[in-house]
Amino acid sequence: MKNDGKTKVLVVEDSITAQKLLLSIFNQDPALEVIAVAGSGEEALKILETVAPDVVTMDIHMPGMNGLDVTRKIMESKPLPIVLVSESCLVQDVERAFQIIEAGALSAVAKPIGTGAGFQSAANRLKQTVKDMSQVKVVRRWPKAQASESDKRTDLKKIDLPSAGDLSVVAIGASTGGPNAVVEILSKLNKDFPLPLVLIQHIAPGFLGGMVEWLSQTLPLKVAIPEEGEQLLPGTLYLSKEGKHMALTETLKVKYSGNGPIAGHRPAVSYLFESLSVNLGARALGILLTGMGKDGAKELLAMRRAGALTIAQDQASSVVHGMPGEAITLGAASHVLNPQEIGELLKRLAGKKVLKRNKTAEETRG
Repeated sequence: MKNDGKTKVLVVEDSITAQKLLLSIFNQDPALEVIAVAGSGEEALKILETVAPDVVTMDIHMPGMNGLDVTRKIMESKPLPIVLVSESCLVQDVERAFQIIEAGALSAVAKPIGTGAGFQSAANRLKQTVKDMSQVKVVRRWPKAQASESDKRTDLKKIDLPSAGDLSVVAIGASTGGPNAVVEILSKLNKDFPLPLVLIQHIAPGFLGGMVEWLSQTLPLKVAIPEEGEQLLPGTLYLSKEGKHMALTETLKVKYSGNGPIAGHRPAVSYLFESLSVNLGARALGILLTGMGKDGAKELLAMRRAGALTIAQDQASSVVHGMPGEAITLGAASHVLNPQEIGELLKRLAGKKVLKRNKTAEETRG
């Protein structure tokens, strides 16, 4: 960001029509300045040799180097905040968007189309996302991150897990940087993980179906969007319906709400975590991962006070330490771990629960 306070944007887009559209949208905001436009991935890389934007908006489909190829090159040579701008919300395109996020992009939004209030809402969402992501000054590939001395980290070996039969559900909340962290954690689990898992991930409208498909192909677990009143089952990762808050009952049944957004989010992590603190107490495990803002931090504290095991992602591995950092500040996290350690903890928990289940079965047969 230069002395004039404007966020400098590099637009990477092969369509002349789409270039003009994005320029008109960004020019509406005095806080944004498009300093260069690249019509191909190769041109974008050449521009970056001499230009230093605060953020890059990236098309997915381009001739020659596509969005995935360019993102990988940028992250290898000159890491920058990258926002994907997808022209289509078809499942296959959104799935490719999450592959690009896996390669290092921070967020994905739909390209505004049409006219009227819907167009302006999408345009505002795009502008705000670009400004927000530009604030992520160091884009780290967090599996390689080193622990910071300021992290109040927990020694994984010293964590006392709950009794095997006590836990009923694992709940995860995430925002910016969350998809990669979630994959790193859950890819360590077996398909017969003995508990249901629930994920609230902040994503732009239209991207939920593609995220479910991407996770289904990436993880060993089943991935599903449950219906109202559905009973959660072990070995399945559940995501909330788009535009709906999700809560769980004492019997692990899903309850949706169309109430207004909480801190700009619907679904909100806070809504799920609050239901767990009230309805499940010590039977829930809460995990708050990387993300901007404070969503879920206060409610993670309520979960801890209700007897739940609570975990916050450490600073060194977070793309943005807002949500987990606030949880740590509030004393909401009983443990502070990186994604690899969280995955190891869940594996230990699964082994303990399976051992308990097998022992109980043997006692019944005896």
